[in-house]
Amino acid sequence: MYSLLDDRYETDVFTEPGLKAHLGVNAIGTKKNLYNCLRYDSDVEKRFAEQLDTHDEVAVYVKLPKDFFISTPVGHYSPDWAIAFKDGSVKHVYFVAETKGSMMTLDLKGIEDAKISCARKHFETLSTEDVKYEVVDNYDKLLAIVKS
Repeated sequence: MYSLLDDRYETDVFTEPGLKAHLGVNAIGTKKNLYNCLRYDSDVEKRFAEQLDTHDEVAVYVKLPKDFFISTPVGHYSPDWAIAFKDGSVKHVYFVAETKGSMMTLDLKGIEDAKISCARKHFETLSTEDVKYEVVDNYDKLLAIVKS
């Protein structure tokens, strides 16, 4: 059973300074991101951000800060992305995504897999037709999900 809490985040979670990055090393310039550059943690995240930045269906996206998390029985879980699509271009307007280099459950660490399972229940409980959560490894898979 999953119990929804009344916890909420204020918008200052997106304005806290502290991201240290270097363009060309662990950051890229962006057009559709909430900020004009994005710090990435892996090549998968970098490629995903580049794809989000160049597709017409995407209105805006943000790599969620680590201070934004879901409390789970196995610890805090921080999804990677929040994405808003242009109204009318896809079925689901808002999307929370976790990017992984491998889509094979066996390749995920046990605790990480448990946190993702908890996140699925969390978003299942609070999601509407317009808000979805999924684990993807590229933009094409994301788009196939939001268009279904």
